[in-house]
Amino acid sequence: MSEPTRHDPGRKPPGVGTPVVVVDDHELVATSLVLSLRSEGIDASRIRPAAERGILAEAAKLEPGLVLLDLDLGRDAEGNRIDGVELVGPLLGAGWQVLVLSGSADPARVGSALDAGALAWVPKNAPFPTLLAAVREAVAGRPVMSDDRRRKFIDLYRRRQAERRDLSEKLGRLTQREREVLAELARGKRAQAVADHFVVSLATVRTQIRAVLTKLEVSSQLEAVALYRRATGA
Repeated sequence: MSEPTRHDPGRKPPGVGTPVVVVDDHELVATSLVLSLRSEGIDASRIRPAAERGILAEAAKLEPGLVLLDLDLGRDAEGNRIDGVELVGPLLGAGWQVLVLSGSADPARVGSALDAGALAWVPKNAPFPTLLAAVREAVAGRPVMSDDRRRKFIDLYRRRQAERRDLSEKLGRLTQREREVLAELARGKRAQAVADHFVVSLATVRTQIRAVLTKLEVSSQLEAVALYRRATGA
């Protein structure tokens, strides 16, 4: 397996004078971190998330250092979710290093940020002294997360991605009508109700259901529906 860590060996490592920027939509957490870091002599500031491009534009005005990045940054003015994972790559490309400080409970999501090159992940619900200690270690250029733990998160993310690709390939085998029938089954409808909905015979719907099971390589409607919901988030 390829090495999961993607740090650029040419990038200047953090040091005592490294500026730290907090990107977090939670006012209390962000403000507390900034004030605490400043009290320890660390040049800390905050970028208030309003949109992904806005965050990157604000970061571009500053000397690159260490970003404490939340993964769930609320929504922009248009109601779109601001995904911290999408910011890891661009921040690294601009010369920043990233320490993920997130309350996300999804280990695969954390793994995606680490796979993109983030230094480490620290749970936001960790005791405050633990959060500060992690930042101090990162600023000093010391490891915050063991290689073994980091690799476990990344491996989980990569397995999840492989599963999603496999599922997407299977769903891609279905015809448009077969997908529509599966969607109706996922809404809790029985075969007769599906037939009534599409104004076709029950025999036709049963034939379509059998085709769905064959193409998805499952043996029951329950399994097919479960796959569909996993793929669509329904």
